[in-house]
Amino acid sequence: MGAAELLTIGAFARASRLSPKALRLYDELGLLPPVRVDPVTGYRFYAVGQLERARLVAWLRRLGMPLARIREVCARDAAGAAEEVRAYWAEVEADTAHRRDLASFLVGQLAREESVVGTTAPLEMRYAALSDAGRVRESNQDTAYAGARLLAVADGFGEAGAPAGAAAVDVLRRLESEPVSAGGVLNALQDAVEEARRAVRGAAGPRGQGGAGTTLTAMLWTGSQLALVHIGDSRAYLLRDGGLFQITTDHTRVRALVEEGRLTEAEAASHPQRALLARALTTDEDAPATAADVRVQDALPGDRYLLCSDGLSAVVPTPEIREVLTGVADPDAAVRELVGRANALGGPDNVSCVIADVRRAGGGAGAEGGGVTSQG
Repeated sequence: MGAAELLTIGAFARASRLSPKALRLYDELGLLPPVRVDPVTGYRFYAVGQLERARLVAWLRRLGMPLARIREVCARDAAGAAEEVRAYWAEVEADTAHRRDLASFLVGQLAREESVVGTTAPLEMRYAALSDAGRVRESNQDTAYAGARLLAVADGFGEAGAPAGAAAVDVLRRLESEPVSAGGVLNALQDAVEEARRAVRGAAGPRGQGGAGTTLTAMLWTGSQLALVHIGDSRAYLLRDGGLFQITTDHTRVRALVEEGRLTEAEAASHPQRALLARALTTDEDAPATAADVRVQDALPGDRYLLCSDGLSAVVPTPEIREVLTGVADPDAAVRELVGRANALGGPDNVSCVIADVRRAGGGAGAEGGGVTSQG
C-alpha cells in the first residue's frame, strides 16, 4: 500500500470525526491501530478502509459505551455486533429506569409528600436476621442482628474481622435499652459510632492486628422513623410501593471513581478492585477516622427494609433480590431464601441479611425477633 493511499492522523481524524488525541488512545489500547507508523518521526498513517470502524467507535462512545465493551463489539461480525449493542442499550435503559425511580423516591422524600404525621395508629416492625458462612469461607466474619429497635449488619475483614464486627454491633445494641428522643437520635448514633470505633480497635487485642476491621450498616427505630448509620460496603435497601431502592452508598474506591466520573457503572462492575473499601471501622490505631453516613429515614406502613453484607448484594442480581422481597411475605422465610440463593450461586463469601417490615401496631401476628446470628 503506497503512501498516497494512506491518510495522515489529522486527515483521518477529520474524516472519522475522532480527535487525534482519541486516535492515539485507541492505538495504545489496540482498538484502532494505524496501518503504518513512521519509524523516524513516529507519525501515524491510517487506511481509508479503517474509516468505517473508526466511525463505529465514535458512535459507540457517544452512546457512553466503555472502551472494553467497544472492543467486544468490534471483534464480532455484523450480526454479533448488533446483538452486543442491543444488549448494552437494554442495560442502559434498565439503569435509567432505576435512576428515574430513585429520583422520584428522593423527590417524595425531600418534599415530604408522604408523611407519617397524622397516622392514627402507632407503627411497629416485624423482623428477622440470618447469617451464613457461605460455601467457600471456612469461618463467618459477618454479624447480623434484628431486635425491637435495632437492625444491623457488620461484615468483618482481616484476622480480627469477626470480633470487630461483633464489637461494633454490641455497642449499637445498647441503644435499644436507652431512651433516645426522635430529635436526638442522630447525635446518639454519632456518639455510638465513635464508641464502636474504639470497640473495634479493642477487638484486635493488646498487640493489635493491623489490616482488620468491619463495615457497619444499622438502623435504629424511633417509632415513626428509622435512623440510619452506614460505613463500608454493606447495604440498606427499601422496598416501597413495589420499587426497590438502595438507600446507602458503597464506600469503596471504585464507587468513588464512578462518582468522580472516571469510571462508568459497567467498568466499575468488572473492576478488579471493586471490593476495596474507602471507609470502614478498622483496628489500626494510626488510621485516620473516616466519617459514617448518618441520617433519618421516614417509615411508612408497608415499607420493607433489607440490610445485607456484600455476600448477598455482590452475588445475587438485584432483580432476584427484588423478586424475593416482593414475593416472600414472611421475613424469616425471606432471609432464608436470600441466603439460599447466594449459596446456590456458589456462596463465595459470608452472607448476612436482615429484613424488617413496617406496619401498623396490632396488624396481625406480633413482631418477630431475631438476634445476633453471627457464626465465628
